[in-house]
Amino acid sequence: MSKAKYVYVTDDVHPLLIAGLKELNYKVDYEAKVPLAEVRKRIGKYTGIIINSKVLMDKEMLDNAPLLKFIGRLGSGLEIIDLAYAKKKGVKVFRAPAGNSNAVGEHAVGMLLALANNLIKSDIEVKKNIWDREGNRGFELKGKTIGIIGFGHTGQQFARKLQGFQTKILVYDKYKQRIPKSFRYVANVDLERLLAKSDIISFHLPLTTETIGFFDIEKLNKCKKGVILINTSRGQVIPTELLVGGLQTEQIGGVCLDVFENEKPHTYSNKEKKAFKKLFARTNVVVSPHIAGWTVESKEKLAAILLRQIKKL
Repeated sequence: MSKAKYVYVTDDVHPLLIAGLKELNYKVDYEAKVPLAEVRKRIGKYTGIIINSKVLMDKEMLDNAPLLKFIGRLGSGLEIIDLAYAKKKGVKVFRAPAGNSNAVGEHAVGMLLALANNLIKSDIEVKKNIWDREGNRGFELKGKTIGIIGFGHTGQQFARKLQGFQTKILVYDKYKQRIPKSFRYVANVDLERLLAKSDIISFHLPLTTETIGFFDIEKLNKCKKGVILINTSRGQVIPTELLVGGLQTEQIGGVCLDVFENEKPHTYSNKEKKAFKKLFARTNVVVSPHIAGWTVESKEKLAAILLRQIKKL
């Protein structure tokens, strides 16, 4: 008689993943709000674990999981997993970047349009019976040059959404020398050219030692005056202080942020509180709480993609 196989699902998932795991004869413990400390205590009995961003699969966690055969990441970012150590222990790592890339691409365009047309500001004003048409005059995307830094799943989806806006699209990706033939409408350029020519720059980078603080003052100063920045990747790619300073000098003309250096407001230091207060006070800053990939459709797609990979074990 074979031993029971257990999977620990530690975040909210689409029901099809739970049903699919059970069809594969896994016993499923589903605790969407379980704290990290509790996962560390209980990880020992599990064959597999499904995680999102709150569960850190570091060396300690992996050492506490002698039966673990796979980790399923609901999304694309792998910075929360010690990949080298997982490989050493024979633990497979599954992820689903294609599951929410379309959602991220749409969200980035939505944020940009909201900024370009002053939709957030004008919405608040109209609801207060303030009718300021001239003060909310926007700008059009047509004719603008948009730079995309990082041309993986989400960068490509963002480019697809922009195609109909009659923009010029520049792409830089250190690890992609060739762009797929379906993207004939984009220009693959070096970083220097992208920074110098873009009116708008969107970041689609993973979080690695190479990308932490990637966009620094030197790169900002190579940009056009009034450049607009969009970040739906990882907050640590652009330092908050750089954004605040760039907006104050008007070197940055606007910012769309779905991600932040610190995404836990209750842990803000006094310095962070001051920086975020300055940032959020500006009408040319559009923000959301790391929900770019958080749609009804992406929830189902993420589950389906992970399940297909687990079935192949």
